[in-house]
Amino acid sequence: MAKPNYQYEKRQRELEKKKKKAEKAQRKASGLPDTDTPDGNEEATESQPDADAAPADASDAPAEQAKPAD
Repeated sequence: MAKPNYQYEKRQRELEKKKKKAEKAQRKASGLPDTDTPDGNEEATESQPDADAAPADASDAPAEQAKPAD
């Protein structure tokens, strides 16, 4: 049975990372917006909260239960 060539696999991963880094640097240099999402669209809901959503406060957190005295 053949032994796996881990050095080859590692080198391929390193080359892929280098390629992605170069593409990102090229996009940044060209002034185009960075699109890291799979569909290419940045979701506005992440940067701006939804107007219909209730504000988060301490009442949403579960209340701590008091331990009975011994």
